[in-house]
Amino acid sequence: MSTGELAASLRTWRDRTDPAEVGMAVNAPRRAPGLRREELALLAGISIDYVVRLEQGRTRTPSAQVCASLARALRLSDAEQAHLFRLAGHAADRGRISRRIPAGVRRIVEALHDSPIGVLDVTWTLISWNPLYAALMGDPTALEERRRSTLWRIFTEGEAGDRVRHTREERDALAASLVADLRGSTSRYPNDPELSTLVDDLYRASDEFAGLWDSGVVAGHHQSHKTVVHPDVGDIELDCDTLTTAEDDLRLLVFTPTPGSDARSRLDLLAALGTQTMEVGLRRT
Repeated sequence: MSTGELAASLRTWRDRTDPAEVGMAVNAPRRAPGLRREELALLAGISIDYVVRLEQGRTRTPSAQVCASLARALRLSDAEQAHLFRLAGHAADRGRISRRIPAGVRRIVEALHDSPIGVLDVTWTLISWNPLYAALMGDPTALEERRRSTLWRIFTEGEAGDRVRHTREERDALAASLVADLRGSTSRYPNDPELSTLVDDLYRASDEFAGLWDSGVVAGHHQSHKTVVHPDVGDIELDCDTLTTAEDDLRLLVFTPTPGSDARSRLDLLAALGTQTMEVGLRRT
């Protein structure tokens, strides 16, 4: 990896990014164009110190998840994302997971602003989202990297998120389905170190995961039902459909109101509240 070129590229991309286009408040003239370092840190969900070290070439191993967060925050093109991942040592490899978010996927997520949408990689780790998802589930940038993994949270914390509530049957079915999907991914990405590390860590941390993994079941995950307990608008009954992209094998989680519930009106209220009260850092995908 060329740390000098990575540092220079990050500085260039940050300088050219219009703060208003990524949802940052611009209330006064700026001495320099583009995002400030603290703004990039907020948008990407990493520390200011880490941004400084990256831009000074003092960090050699930014993870693929950090690269995905930076690409999202800086709104990089497909070619720029590929360049960033190569510079960070995550060159495209058929045996490794893609965490690149194509511009087409970003446009779809932005266009479907009436539905909460999260974008996850093959390890079921959240790498991008729209504002309504953040308003529904809470600010993902506040989560440390491992806790953005749905699998990690289910098997070490009991639920998929701090605000998510399942029946026991729903939760167990979701856990089994995700493990079966993850097992299928290991044959498609045999050379991905983060995937193998996640499996090893979960196997040691959770007897339940170990039992499901040892069962050898392979299957895809497509749909689930969730109740989101929101502190401002109450319980929201939602169906969650999983759409998979062909080229990068990303999972788009699309939340829609459960038929017969009042979830649509609650989501509309949440969207209105979100534009008034949410932090500036949430106002972007």
